[in-house]
Amino acid sequence: MKTYTYTEKKDTRSGFGAGLAELGRTNPNVVALCADLIGSLKMNQFIDENPERFFQIGIAEANMMGIAAGLTIGGKIPFTGTFANFSTGRVYDQIRQSIAYSDKNVKICASHAGLTLGEDGATHQILEDIGLMKMLPGMVVINTCDYNQTKAATIAIADYEGPVYLRFGRPAVPVFTPSDQVFEIGKAVQLQEGSDVTIVATGHLVWEALEAAKVLHEQGISAEVINIHTIKPLDDKAIIDSVAKTGCIVTAEEHNFLGGLGESVARVLALHHPTPQEFVATNDTFGESGTPAQLMEKYGLNSGSIVEKALKVIKRK
Repeated sequence: MKTYTYTEKKDTRSGFGAGLAELGRTNPNVVALCADLIGSLKMNQFIDENPERFFQIGIAEANMMGIAAGLTIGGKIPFTGTFANFSTGRVYDQIRQSIAYSDKNVKICASHAGLTLGEDGATHQILEDIGLMKMLPGMVVINTCDYNQTKAATIAIADYEGPVYLRFGRPAVPVFTPSDQVFEIGKAVQLQEGSDVTIVATGHLVWEALEAAKVLHEQGISAEVINIHTIKPLDDKAIIDSVAKTGCIVTAEEHNFLGGLGESVARVLALHHPTPQEFVATNDTFGESGTPAQLMEKYGLNSGSIVEKALKVIKRK
């Protein structure tokens, strides 16, 4: 069994900030827009080095999306920055009409996604954003797992022609992926090879999946762990190939089980390889105020829940 360790914890939003700063030095067409949350999105370094390529829009997120769409017409590559709730739910009409329908090369970069936004509570803890964005034709949806992967993804999406939704978070989480990784849109990453159960996870739940695999290994169960960083386009082949070996699957995400990664995986399985599946996700509910750790425990988004669902799905084979 391959063992993963970490030496530090960093927030994924800082990975975005580092990636954006690097793009500022290497790609003169990259511009950044923010809705009055520069510090929260870690955009300061890009702004310090490229003040003429930054636009502070203020608390006017719908206007920010329209401006970003317009900037693409002149060949710019705009990166918008605000909380995930304000990046999607508040501006869905503008994204649908001005960006997705118009196929504009806008990178919608969303921090503070999911329950781990924490104490700001249910109004800010969007758990529907993956579903909203993956439903838009032509929209790429990415949900990264740690600082290094977020930095790599930020850099990679600048080279992709078309609209992208990049989702990341607020809290410091283990950094366990390589710092020199090459991020490939739509290509899942197998972290652990196994034969008894497949665990596919995205975002903050990837580390929890690896922790769950350790516990299962101690019980004599071999778990295959796959990091699904790109929810759309989904790596169908990686999923099908894995369940062909293991015969069952658990999906894990910091999102509502309706409309998220789990449902995308279920569609693939229904079409190509019907397989028992269990879901680790929020159960059609809003969040509440609390620390990230308290909320992830209460709503069952942790390694313990993944172990529980893995044991359950194995019995369904």
